[in-house]
Amino acid sequence: MADTPESITVDEVMIREVASAALPGSRDEVLQILKTKHISGVPIVKDGELAGIVTRTDLLKHPEEEQIAMLMTRNPVTISPDKSIVDAARVILEKKIRRLPVVEDHSLMGIITIADIVGAIARLNITSPISGYIGNNVVSVWSDTPIVVVGAIMDLADVKAVPILDSNLDLLGVVSDKDLISASAIEDRTEMSSMSAGSDDDAWTWESLRDTMSLYYSVSKIKLPNSPVKEILKHKGEPETAVLSSQVSDCARKMKRNRMDQLPVISSERKLLGLLRDKDLLRAIT
Repeated sequence: MADTPESITVDEVMIREVASAALPGSRDEVLQILKTKHISGVPIVKDGELAGIVTRTDLLKHPEEEQIAMLMTRNPVTISPDKSIVDAARVILEKKIRRLPVVEDHSLMGIITIADIVGAIARLNITSPISGYIGNNVVSVWSDTPIVVVGAIMDLADVKAVPILDSNLDLLGVVSDKDLISASAIEDRTEMSSMSAGSDDDAWTWESLRDTMSLYYSVSKIKLPNSPVKEILKHKGEPETAVLSSQVSDCARKMKRNRMDQLPVISSERKLLGLLRDKDLLRAIT
């Protein structure tokens, strides 16, 4: 009997060996996991139980925060391993998240992501065209835009990826928040704060003298480079694309094979028509 979305359980497709971080911990540990494992979120555990989750977006939105406890989303939405991928897809779309920790008896058993569900969709042979599932809110940027500005644009527009266009409006590729994290670096600097030892509120103390103590402290933050965003595309090759008539499972296979979160949809003249995001494909099974 052929697989159906309802017959595929979370337990079948979830990631079991989850890269996680423990409390207390630092941002640098999470950043290293995100970069080396090429994932979008890291579960945070305490005494073996799930305490929260930190995503790429959390790091980019709070570049100066170093403590995991301050970065993480506490009490994240979870799912049990016996639920179907349809249940998981519905929760992900409803809560507008990208991953679901899989929990049983308060213990972290694994994690299921949009990519895992897309991988299941790839084998379901869904032949409907993607034209009915292309998302809106597509923000594109010029290829000479500095990477740090692209990061700000993505933050303001609340998007995870942006198509990159040249001066002729031809598509050059797509840059995601994963690419920004890979291009980022930790910048350390020292700042000074002056603290007066005077106990009164009058700035003009005896002979206009006050004892002053200078407090020096270290600040580190995630920094994006000023180089043009087209520099990121040099390492990515020719972009994979789709057309409006492309089939759902075909696009899912292309995303799975190339480990992509999004697929530009183009016309016959290679002009950008839209962006098919991996989460858009989830709507084909819900």
